[in-house]
Amino acid sequence: MLVPRVGLDLVQVSQVAVSLDRLGDSYMKRIFTPQEIVDCAGGIGLQAARFASRFAAKEATLKALRTGEEGLDLRTIEVKASKGGLVELVLHGAAASLAKSAGWKAWSLSLSHEGDYAAAVVVAQVEE
Repeated sequence: MLVPRVGLDLVQVSQVAVSLDRLGDSYMKRIFTPQEIVDCAGGIGLQAARFASRFAAKEATLKALRTGEEGLDLRTIEVKASKGGLVELVLHGAAASLAKSAGWKAWSLSLSHEGDYAAAVVVAQVEE
């Protein structure tokens, strides 16, 4: 039987902007994949919001995976941009293994940002 598992996270865009200003590349490379950095850095004005929404997606994924105190490299959770502004959640390495062992069969991701907040919701279909 498939049951839903949900993860939700909310991130303050201004806090991500501070981290980007203070730590720059080291912050980005520690959390985001090279393609996420390219996707977020393009354009003017929304970079912090783009990074914040992807950070929220990574945290929402951890919540849906129910990792608890178990550490996981955030770069194993990737938000891929598609045509038309849609996004897709791609899991690599340890995140993919954890999802498989948790019974994940399919998953969806939704991102949003407004003002000083960015949010992400991950819904996984889990076989129990």
